[in-house]
Order: sequence, then C-alpha cells, then structure tokens
Amino acid sequence: MYTNKIYVSSTIDADIERVWQIIRDFNGMPLWHPLIQDSRIENDYPSDKIGCVRNFRTQGGDRIREQLLAQSDYDFSFTYGILESGMEVTDYIASVRLLPITDGNRCFLEWTAEFACAPDKKQELCQFIAQNVFQAGINALKKKLQP
Repeated sequence: MYTNKIYVSSTIDADIERVWQIIRDFNGMPLWHPLIQDSRIENDYPSDKIGCVRNFRTQGGDRIREQLLAQSDYDFSFTYGILESGMEVTDYIASVRLLPITDGNRCFLEWTAEFACAPDKKQELCQFIAQNVFQAGINALKKKLQP
C-alpha cells in the first residue's frame, strides 16, 4: 500500500459564485453528477456542517459514505474523505477548489485526491477516479451550467 495522487482540472464558463452555489452542497451531487443516484446526510446534520457524513448510492448500486472534513466559502473549496466504499482504497482524501478567472466570466476548477491501494490496483483505480468520477463530474457540471 502506498499513496497515489490524482489531479484533474478544467475551466468552466460560468461565474465562480454560480458554480460554488451548485457544488457547495455536500449532499447535492445527484443533482449534477451522472454517477450518483441518490444521497442523504446521516443524522439529519446540515450538509455544510464539518464532520457530516453523506451516504450515497451510485448508478451501479454501490454504497459510499464520505465525511466532510473542511469547507470554505471564502476559498470556494471543500475537502472530504471516504469512510466506506466498494473501491479498494484506504486513507482517501479529496479536495475540490474553485479559482476565479478574471479574463471573462469563468472559473477554474481543480479536483484532487490522495489515497492508498494495493500496487496492482493503482492504474485501474487512478484511471477510474480521474475519468469516471472527477472528469465525468466536471463535464456534467459544465453541461448543467450552459445557458
């Protein structure tokens, strides 16, 4: 087991405040991410309470539990960790951050993750997370934000 890093970024043709309004809701992924079927926050906590746990199901029926570790409306960012999933990862911590682009009404989104896994699973997991989770989510977000 060792640490793997994933970094995916993109420019979004929408104002940073508008994008943040959508992704800020830790329970709102089913509204914009094609992989997520449904989600609920455990113990009726607010979806922006540090420590809250989202319990969601993917379109394939897998159950995943993630905990909100940090969130900043000032920095337009949040960090979360996986508590339980069918993926063979441990110590999974991911962050999403928006940065304003001053040339036009756009923003820059970066989605990063670090996690440990068995060496023989590294390529498969890195590719799946980068493409099917991060990039697929970014692409769907862009589509949702189109005028």
